[in-house]
Parts: sequence; C-alpha cells; structure tokens
Amino acid sequence: MVAGKISLITVAEDHISPWLDALFLSFSLKNIISICLSFPDLNPMLAAPATTASVVVSSVASRRIHAFTASLPQRSLSLFRRRRNYISSLSVLRHVRKLFRVQVKLPYGVSTEQGEEDEACELVNGVDLLIGEGEGTIHAYLLKAVKNNNGSGVLLLSDIFGFEDSATRDFAYRVACNGYNVLVPDLFRGNPWRKDWPRSEFDKWLQTQIPLRVSKDIDLCTKWLIDEFKSAGISEKLGLIGFCFGGGRLIETLARDTNSDFATGVCFYGTRMDPSLCNQIQVPVLFISGDKDPLCPVSVLEEMERNIKGAKVVVYRGRGHGFAHRPESEEEDKDAEDAFVVTRTWLQEKLLASVARSVV
Repeated sequence: MVAGKISLITVAEDHISPWLDALFLSFSLKNIISICLSFPDLNPMLAAPATTASVVVSSVASRRIHAFTASLPQRSLSLFRRRRNYISSLSVLRHVRKLFRVQVKLPYGVSTEQGEEDEACELVNGVDLLIGEGEGTIHAYLLKAVKNNNGSGVLLLSDIFGFEDSATRDFAYRVACNGYNVLVPDLFRGNPWRKDWPRSEFDKWLQTQIPLRVSKDIDLCTKWLIDEFKSAGISEKLGLIGFCFGGGRLIETLARDTNSDFATGVCFYGTRMDPSLCNQIQVPVLFISGDKDPLCPVSVLEEMERNIKGAKVVVYRGRGHGFAHRPESEEEDKDAEDAFVVTRTWLQEKLLASVARSVV
C-alpha cells in the first residue's frame, strides 16, 4: 500500500498513465473519489475537486470498464448485466479533452476494500510495452497471469477498433485470468478505426493499414513472446486469437508460421479471410461466428473447416458480427459466455497440451 507519496502525472487525451490504471485497479471507486475530494489543490486547472474526481475516474474507466466489471463479485449475473450495472453507477464525465497535470497525494491510512475485488486484481498484471526499435517500434499491452500462470502465451489480434478498445481488453483480461499471458499489439500504429467516423471513409482508412507492415508487426510480437518464454525456460508454443480484422490476419499468420511458433488459433468472425491459405496451416483452428454475420459467411467457414486439419466451426444462430466480445443484450451475452467457455476449453486442449509436451 502506498501512503503519503506524491506523484506527478501527465495525462493527455486518449492516453492514461499506468499509474492511473494501477490506482483504478487497486482502489474502490469510493476511495478514488474520496482521495480526489480530500485535496482541493489537486488540479488548479479544473474548477472543483469534484470535477477532478470525475475526470480521474472516467479517464481510466473508459479503458478499464469491461475488464473491471468482468471481475466484480456478481458471479450469478451475466457479463452484460455486470457491465450495465457498473456503467449505470458511474455518474462521471466521459471525455478528457485537454492536457492537464495532476498532483495526487495519497493520505496515510487509505486502504483498499478487502474481498473478491482485490483478489481478482491480483490474478492479472497489466503493462504497456514498446516492442522493436526505431520506426519499427510498436505499442502493445501485456496481461500476465499471476497466481495461476500456466506458462503459456497468447497473441491476441484486435478488430478494427484497436488494442486499447475496452471490449478487446476485457476479453484479453478474461483469458489472462485463466492462467495465460496475453499480448495485444497495436496493429494500427495509433490509428484504429473510430466509431464516430463516417462509414464512407472506411475503405480509404483501410488502405492506410498496409498488409506487409501489419504482418511484420505481428511477426515482431510473435518473436518477442517466443523470446520471453525461451529466456524464462518455459514453453515456446503460443496460442493465437483474432477478432474480425484480426481474424483475417490470424489465417495469414498461421499460414506463414514456418517456425511452428503457434500450437493453435481461435478465429472470431474473421473478415477478408483467404481460403486458399488453408492448405498451408498445420495447426487446428477454432472458428466462432454467427449465422447472421454478412462479413463472415458460414459457407466460407465450412470450406476452411474442410481444408484445415483439426479445424472446428461453431456457429450461433441469430447472432451477427462481434457478438462474442461485444454483447449488446442479455440474449447475446448468453451466447458470448458460451463462446468464451468453448474458447477456454479449446485452449486447454490444444495449447496447454502442447505446452505440457514441450516441457517434458
């Protein structure tokens, strides 16, 4: 527990200090607000301490809301309802538009609430990384299992909304909670698709995401994970998960995996997948999608299942694109929860078995 320590933090729009991440995960919402309200001079650029409290909490919440609520002690509730309940409890600002500096003093005697929340936070450590050198450097986020680490790594390729998207980090967090070390790279070099951009601009934006550059970034992150595990003297086999855009890149990555770095892949409603690459894939792949997804036709998945040894297709009736990591209703959430269980079982059977063989 940190007490009586002064930290000077610079926070810019769309960039949250790891210190603030730690604050949000280590303290209850009530304690965060209490800390902010305890110091009237916390931020002279803001009108009132209450505003500071709102800014601090909402800034971090925008990137942690799904991961945090996934571990709330409401186990009997669905993930969708946990998210909904927690979101409704946040009466705080949702946007940070100006660069500001915050000086925070944590008073002696401030403690975290004991119980299931603290235990859940201890299960996973998260850290921002810079991988590579010079112009080839890319950002990534690593979620590392602590108490139950099974010694296996997973590379997670995001959808078009990027590696900082809360839904993507939520899913990565849940995978890490099951003992894995999950690396989520910034495939778009700081320029993911924004939800408020006009759809007419999508193709133009996509052209800026040069396939060769994306492939090199994925290979760089793969090598980083392999090197990390090798230096630690544990398994060198990895798992690969991809959503939407990342699902299409998953197929390409496995097809060019001449070093056999990956033991398996899980592809969620992959877009722009090339079935002609199937005969180059040497590991089993799990395909998960909905039958109402126009971006990932079931016929394409069935073709890939026939041509990849050990592949399996799981299709959810009535579900569209993104349902497994972006459920928008309680009905979708039931299928999303099932899809996660299917994924967890697949990784246990295909990846952990490979890890055990490599260790032996």
